[in-house]
Amino acid sequence: MPKMKTHSGAKKRFSVTGSGKVRRLKAYKSHILTKKTSKRKRNLRRPTIVATNGEVKRIKRLILA
Repeated sequence: MPKMKTHSGAKKRFSVTGSGKVRRLKAYKSHILTKKTSKRKRNLRRPTIVATNGEVKRIKRLILA
C-alpha cells in the first residue's frame, strides 16, 4: 500500500508545537476591518491552540501523514 500524502490545505493552516499541540490562526481577520475594534484585531493576530481532542487527532492525521 502506498504512503499517505499530507493534506495540502491542512499543511498550510496548522502546525504542531514541540509539545505536540496543534496551533492555528484565528478567523475573521481578512476583511470588513473598519467596524472591528483595534483590540479585537490585535487579538486576532495571535495564533491559538486547537482545543478539542477529536479535532487535534483529525488534524494530526492530515498533516503528519
